[in-house]
Amino acid sequence: MKHLEHCDALELEITTFVDVLSSADQAVNVPSCPGWTVKDVAEHLGLIHRWATSLVERRAPARISFAELGLTSADATPQWLQEGGHDLVVALRACDPDASMWAWGPDQHARFWSRRQLHETLVHRMDLELAVGRVPRAAAVVAIDAIDEFLVNLGSAQRFSPKVKELRGRGERVGFRVLDGDARWTVTLLDDRFVVADDDDGDVDAELSGGAIDLLLTLYRRTPLAVADVRVEGEEALVDYWIDHSALE
Repeated sequence: MKHLEHCDALELEITTFVDVLSSADQAVNVPSCPGWTVKDVAEHLGLIHRWATSLVERRAPARISFAELGLTSADATPQWLQEGGHDLVVALRACDPDASMWAWGPDQHARFWSRRQLHETLVHRMDLELAVGRVPRAAAVVAIDAIDEFLVNLGSAQRFSPKVKELRGRGERVGFRVLDGDARWTVTLLDDRFVVADDDDGDVDAELSGGAIDLLLTLYRRTPLAVADVRVEGEEALVDYWIDHSALE
């Protein structure tokens, strides 16, 4: 998926998120985000949208904190979410995707944010659906892109997800395979880092496979591995280790 495709899909995800929020009790707990209610998820996403908008509009060369931008708690109404989401999509469509700017992932360009905000919104939309008893759905191409984006950016998430620093090993290889699409990734755990490849069909010590949505929800720890509609082959303890240490916090 390219920048404008991410923008189009993001616009749709914002609309869907707002639709789910409009009919949800904001006091309901969100099982996939322990300790959070529907209101907490909505407030978080709305503030993230506004933060990303400000960064993109400024082509920020360095991180700007929420506090510096005056982003504080808010009454997370559907209208507030829609307005913030609209401004984000407008800012992203207006920017040069190749413009250099700060991003917390390895792609230091404006296009990082269209992709990141699409999948931030996608996963939190699924959080709300799980909380209100709906079955999350998404186009396979979007779910596959979300898995790829998660794996590509994970190594840069150590600052706010400390357990990622512990994803180390002695050359163990973990594979992730989509069964309803043509996508496979291999992660090699080294003593000082991990390496992600998407063109490696070599042998692995363990492989986690499933439909794109089921695999995405499992990797994001939205569905526990024990009950997810996925398959583990090889060393299950290695898959458990990966999932336990790879959550974005």
